[in-house]
This record gives sequence, structure tokens and C-alpha cells, in this order.
Amino acid sequence: MQKIKMSNPTNLTLNQAFEMYLKKCKVRNLSDKTILSYKQINKRFFDFCDPRKRVHTITEETIDDYVLWLRDDVRIKDVTINTYLRTLRAFLYYCMDCGYMESFKIQLCKIEKPIKQTYSDEELERLLEKPNLRKCTFAEYKTWVFENYLLATANRIRTALNVRICDIDFSSGFIVLRKTKNRKQQVIPLSESLSAILQEYLEIRGGEPEDYLFCNDYGKQSAVRTYQQLVHNYNIKHNVNKTSCHLFRHTFAKHWIINGGDIFRLQKIMGHSTLDMTKEYVTLFGNDLQIDFERFNPLDTIKNHEHEGTHISMRKGR
Repeated sequence: MQKIKMSNPTNLTLNQAFEMYLKKCKVRNLSDKTILSYKQINKRFFDFCDPRKRVHTITEETIDDYVLWLRDDVRIKDVTINTYLRTLRAFLYYCMDCGYMESFKIQLCKIEKPIKQTYSDEELERLLEKPNLRKCTFAEYKTWVFENYLLATANRIRTALNVRICDIDFSSGFIVLRKTKNRKQQVIPLSESLSAILQEYLEIRGGEPEDYLFCNDYGKQSAVRTYQQLVHNYNIKHNVNKTSCHLFRHTFAKHWIINGGDIFRLQKIMGHSTLDMTKEYVTLFGNDLQIDFERFNPLDTIKNHEHEGTHISMRKGR
């Protein structure tokens, strides 16, 4: 990035510039939740650096000192530090583009990304075993349906809880996702297995087309925390210590990859804006691609079809 030479640095303080940045975020129609997260995360930088400090005095060395302060004094892990840096640099890059400060590149910390945790096949067998409808409670049954839904769609929990009954198109085999993380509507396939489960569920549950598919006890939209607790209780009851709803998303991606699904369709189904995040799944689950590798590797398959006992005589060298 080419540096901007400023002959007349602005007298804006960090706090003033940040207020202007938030105003721009509102103009861009970013969600209230996103703007709130910007405030909360950048507050950490203002704990380190006085918000009355002039914007033009912020340098690359300031950011380096901030990272060391987070790591050594506050004892924050590098993964979280990178989250802070991504949010901070969006603000500072805005200041640079506006000419409030000289431009420099803000580097993220180099870290080893851990393998994303997933549900094992054995754990899925326990969780997906259908409960006895004559003996189980409706809460247990709807949690079973919910976990089937998460595994079959790779939806984030907030997206799943915003799906209405009318968004499920059984005849065409699609689900319309109207509320997603990037605020873009999606249409994803509805698998035959999930279709059968949802049709039975709706026969038992009832409801109007505009009702939420997974609602609270009063038929209204449920809080995320409610279904997180339902999943937690259900999993523990079935001897599965992993209780995260998001793990179903990771599990979907892992099985898609090792079963030979293409990365472009995976990107669309998971709602990633770019391929970068989708490629992470391919990298993180790369070791699982070794499973049955010889069955699909062309060299191994060709060699297995060769006739046994075929030899080539080679002339001996001197």
C-alpha cells in the first residue's frame, strides 16, 4: 500500500474519528449487532490507547505495542488478538482512506489454526436415533428434528431459527433462508431424508405457513439460548459430551469434503461470501482425505487392474 504524505495532519481525535466511522457503517446499512460488536471490540484498543489521542499519531509501532500489550499484559490468545485486529484495521483503514493518518499495513498474527471439532460417526448414530414418539416429550422430539435439520443444511443456529414453515418448499425440494449472517437470502436444497422428517414433524407440530419452523413454547420465535440449551440437554442425555450447535455445521462440511463434494457448491450451501473460508475446511480436514485414498487414486486403481505375473525382462548392465 502506497503511503500518503500528509502536510496538514488532521486534529481529529480517535474518539471523533470512530464516531464518524460508525456513522458510515450505519449509512452502509450494517446491522445493529455488527455495529455493537465494533464498539465492544474497539473499546479494547481505547483501553490501551487514549481515545483523546490524535488520529494522525497512530503508527505501525502503535499497533505492534497494542498486540504485545494484549498478549503479555492482558493474556489474550493470538486467535482472539486477530479478531481484535481485523475490527481495528477496518476502522483505521477508513481513517487512512479519508486522509486522517498516514497509510501502513496492519498484519495479523501468524497462528496455527486448530482442526475444527466435529461430531464423530458414533456420536451421530446416538444423536440421530429417532426417539420413541409414544414415550418421549415433544421437547425431545423437536430437538431431534432440529439436530437433523442442522446436520442436513449446515445452517447457523440463528439462520435456522429464522426459517418459517412457508420457507420449506417440499414440492420443489428447496429451503429459502431469509435471515443469514451476511444478510443475503439463500436458497439451499432440501434432502429427501430431511423432507420426510420435517413433514412428519409438521403433522405433529401443526402451525400456519408464516409461523417459525422451530418456535418456543408459545409458538413465537425462539431465543438462540433456548435451543442451545435444548441441544445441550439432549446430547448429554445421549452420552455425547459435545453440545455445540455449530459443530453440526463443521460436521456437514467435513463429510461433504471427504465424500467428494465440490468446493463451489459447499461455498453456496454454507453461505460463505468468498472461497477463502470454504478453503479452510478443505485444509483443516485434509487428513481425512486419506481415508480409502487407494480406492480412488488413479495410480492405485490402474495398478490393481493389472494382470498378476506380468513381468518385464531388463537387460543387465555391465
